Amino acid sequence: MAKTYAGARLRRLREERRLSQAELARTLGISPSYLNQMEHDSRPLTVPVLLRLTETFGVDPGFFAERDTGRTLADLREALADEVTAGRVSSSDLAELASRLPAVASVLLGLSRRHQALTEQLAEAAEERGITGTGPALPPSPHDEVRDFFYRRQNYLHDVDTAAEDLAADIGVRSGTALRALTDRLAARHGVRTATGTDRLHHYDAAERTLWLSNRLRPGQRAFRMATQLALLEYGDEFSRLAAEDHEPGSPSWSLARIGIARHFAAALILPYRAFHAAAEELRYDIERLSDRFGFGYETICHRLSTLQRPRLRGVPFSFVRVDRAGNMSKRQSATGFHFSRAGGTCPLWNVYEAFGAPGRIHVQIAAMPDGSRYLWTARTVTRHRGGWGEPGKTFAIGLGCEIRHASRLVYSDGLDLGQASAATPIGMGCRVCERLDCPQRAVPPLGMTLAVDENSSTFVPYPVQGPA
Repeated sequence: MAKTYAGARLRRLREERRLSQAELARTLGISPSYLNQMEHDSRPLTVPVLLRLTETFGVDPGFFAERDTGRTLADLREALADEVTAGRVSSSDLAELASRLPAVASVLLGLSRRHQALTEQLAEAAEERGITGTGPALPPSPHDEVRDFFYRRQNYLHDVDTAAEDLAADIGVRSGTALRALTDRLAARHGVRTATGTDRLHHYDAAERTLWLSNRLRPGQRAFRMATQLALLEYGDEFSRLAAEDHEPGSPSWSLARIGIARHFAAALILPYRAFHAAAEELRYDIERLSDRFGFGYETICHRLSTLQRPRLRGVPFSFVRVDRAGNMSKRQSATGFHFSRAGGTCPLWNVYEAFGAPGRIHVQIAAMPDGSRYLWTARTVTRHRGGWGEPGKTFAIGLGCEIRHASRLVYSDGLDLGQASAATPIGMGCRVCERLDCPQRAVPPLGMTLAVDENSSTFVPYPVQGPA
């Protein structure tokens, strides 16, 4: 059995309860010196002590479980790239900070993002005043801020998800009955009728109590938009309070967060947690079979799979991403340690881009990050057309990935050698922050490194740097 070292979390729990070491040691039936050693990670938490802690304070045992620090560590490396390059901070320092003091790491990352935003605003102001040498820059968009809202919550909102599941049971949402159940609920509880004929995907006319839906929507898409509107009508005040935890009420970010929360509710309403989780486990996360069983599209199923993180009934923790041919990432959510870069594009060796070469086919890839962590990724394109000859459509690649330790639970791992590290494709977090200095696909020079420029030689690596690569 693996030893559990959780000194920082044990100390925080004690301080939150305003207990001295002597008082907590007495409660646990151990000596103060032994408790002090556990708080400083000199000794691991034993099973008897862990049981007494969970019984005394009512915390879940998972509170003391080893944290996945990969994502926090990657964020720290990106935020402090110059400090690491200059040797003022080492990689081991960052790893210890992410592991032992996650709350401090979170505060530091928040300060870094605010500093970056202020720097960009100052650069923009300088540009407006005609000061040369500083290019214009934009502050984080409301959409980016809302992505961070869900990113910090690992793409799962427990109270929202359970409320949606309760409502689904109450109104009788089951496979094949969602449209009728939602129509009846909107009419009976809110006096809202549904109609088709709008040139938008949907439009709610509050004055007329009419929810207009495009007649181009498929049944699953229609159900999702009806569920989203129902969520706003029934739980709008709760969504407002939740969005206000991170955003100023009335701001664009706050409004977008409310919509995002309502969509999370809608997905949990039309695909109730327990039923969907059971089907996912039964079918080994076969996305296409889940799509057939529940009658919803590929992207909707993938997005719902990325939210199955209910305590004591967790599914595979996934990262979910949606990108276009140009590499623009319009959706990114993660319940894993996978890091999405904030500085530049993503890795061109990632299989989400390979999916565009064979549309409609699921591509599978074992990918290795620079820190040695490996992931199993699936990727497939989805295409949407507004309809009509000559009208442009839109095509995205949908990526769904999990850590390699969960890969055997997925049907997509069949026939793959999950234990062979050399079988993995080496990818990175994005060229500017990637540590793979010898990558021939690199698009920009690595951040904080000095280029080795030699007019008398050339290399296969596009941006050789000084020092050993």
